[in-house]
Amino acid sequence: MRRLPGRRVVVAGGSSGIGAAVARAFTAEAARVVVLDRDGPALDRLRADVGCRTWAVDLDDVRQTRESTEKAIAWLGGIDVLVNDAGPGRFAPLLEVEPAELASCFSLPAQTMLTTIQAAALAMVGFRAPGDECVGKVVNVASAGRGAGGQAHYAAAKASVMALTRAAAHELGPHGITVNCLCPGYVRDPLTAADRPEAASWSALSPLGRVGEPEDVARAAVFLASSDSDYLTGDALHVAGGMVLH
Repeated sequence: MRRLPGRRVVVAGGSSGIGAAVARAFTAEAARVVVLDRDGPALDRLRADVGCRTWAVDLDDVRQTRESTEKAIAWLGGIDVLVNDAGPGRFAPLLEVEPAELASCFSLPAQTMLTTIQAAALAMVGFRAPGDECVGKVVNVASAGRGAGGQAHYAAAKASVMALTRAAAHELGPHGITVNCLCPGYVRDPLTAADRPEAASWSALSPLGRVGEPEDVARAAVFLASSDSDYLTGDALHVAGGMVLH
């Protein structure tokens, strides 16, 4: 039995890696998916491979992001699930980080996440029927990292995702909308070059003896998007193979 039949889903930041895996997993579960991202060629490949709808958009641009999210919701005829996976990894020594770099790290993902949540939540509330217990799901992708060396600005940005998730859960819960966070560990992802030699050292940190795959995170996203998670909100689910035990 498929777990997301007919669910209308918008994925912000899904041209590759975890976002693309989420689009594949949701489509396989019979959801209708629209993916928003700036990478046109990658979106074209995803559309051909998965069969989802895609729109190229600069997620750093608030106006474009809001308009594209609203356009996707209109095309779907409403929205049941929003997945936010915007925000590439950036690394630099703490003493070399420029203050402007910290600000830019917050535009993706925190600024994008706020913009898409606002658009999606307004639509979810508008489509709520009397007696509906859970009318919408928001799934934000943060990180299981705790600010290791070279990750000060990245860790701060991802921590803001978790804080915004909790705040949104408080405000949107009365409207029947759950908001949760996925916290991946080291994931084998072309965008983060996880096939580098240090992937082996990260594998040693997991009791399972391997790094994560995008599909591991996508399966957890399916759970948070399904009715199985209706009583979870404001939570952070670690998908890190036990690495957070260290």
